[in-house]
Amino acid sequence: MANSASGMAVHDDCKARFLELKAKRNFRFIVFKIDEKIQQVMVEKLGQPEETYDDFAASLPPNECRYAVFDFDFVTNENCQKSKIFFISWSPDTSKTRSKMLYASSKDRFRRELDGIQVELQATDPSEMSIDIVKGRAF
Repeated sequence: MANSASGMAVHDDCKARFLELKAKRNFRFIVFKIDEKIQQVMVEKLGQPEETYDDFAASLPPNECRYAVFDFDFVTNENCQKSKIFFISWSPDTSKTRSKMLYASSKDRFRRELDGIQVELQATDPSEMSIDIVKGRAF
């Protein structure tokens, strides 16, 4: 299942865990990492339902790229409880250039594997994915 552009495969566990987040809400978030040795996207961390957005943001390494999905709950102006699944491409300025290129070239294919993403964010530092930005994109 490797992509010719990036040579990156997606581990079946990535899709299975994403479906659990989407359908059963077993997880608040999932952090994915590219394992360069085996050229595959893997699940790195599963956030439990009670974990917060701050817990999620803290689980992203400050100097390494990652993909992540976050199930964001919010209340609309009409007082309706809603949820949106965010796909976040985390590529800090301090990460290695090779890593940034690898994540950038693999992102579209990986994102397509996760059917049900509603909002996409790209962030190079924590301010670009602050809770205020997430709330603004959710509405």
